[in-house]
Amino acid sequence: MGRVHAVIAEGADIVEVVASPGDISASPGDVSAGPGGVDAREEIRRIVPFIAAIRDAYPDLVVGVDTGRREVAHEACAAGADLLRDIRGGGLVEVAVRHGAGLVCSLAVAGRAVAAGVDRARIIVDLERGAGTWPSPEATQQLEDLVAMGWPVLVSWPDQDVVGEAVNAAAGERVNAAAGERLAGDLAATAVGAWMGARVFRVHRVRETRRVLSMVSAIRGDIPPASAVRGLA
Repeated sequence: MGRVHAVIAEGADIVEVVASPGDISASPGDVSAGPGGVDAREEIRRIVPFIAAIRDAYPDLVVGVDTGRREVAHEACAAGADLLRDIRGGGLVEVAVRHGAGLVCSLAVAGRAVAAGVDRARIIVDLERGAGTWPSPEATQQLEDLVAMGWPVLVSWPDQDVVGEAVNAAAGERVNAAAGERLAGDLAATAVGAWMGARVFRVHRVRETRRVLSMVSAIRGDIPPASAVRGLA
């Protein structure tokens, strides 16, 4: 719970629990696991008590879960999860309907989810699920289109390789630099995404990201600056 306490203190509005760091090769609902992954029973054992503990400690916090399995999503919602990140192309729509949960998904799944009964206001379109890695020209165009359509958009690029390629290589540094060495690139991408209208940001560095978002909001005029004092020496 230490990491949960820390990111909330730094300003996180949503805490996402990742069911398994491994790849899931099976279809949604299957109990088999991909390379480096675990089966559904093990995912449930790992995350359900943790989600329940978060919900108990933070009753008003939005708790998300990242999984590709319906049974895991069901148990997570029963334990207190509010938001499902559908990483398997629509496999969690029924679970979201059943529990009244929010859904993070691709644009294609979003339309099906609304038709199935998920409240449109509880759907967040995941840019990565439809446009590939952000930032890129393709993803930029997709973000503009999604915002124009009125969807709240999630962008996710914590320490993506593309940041290393764009920033570290240009500076003569290692492309595969450590996470902390990519912070400048991450924050630049955050600022651009926020300026273009992205609403949710899936990040590791919460404090720094929150400060960037506050600055972008102030520049856009969405919120007044905390202080309007101008000092000259």
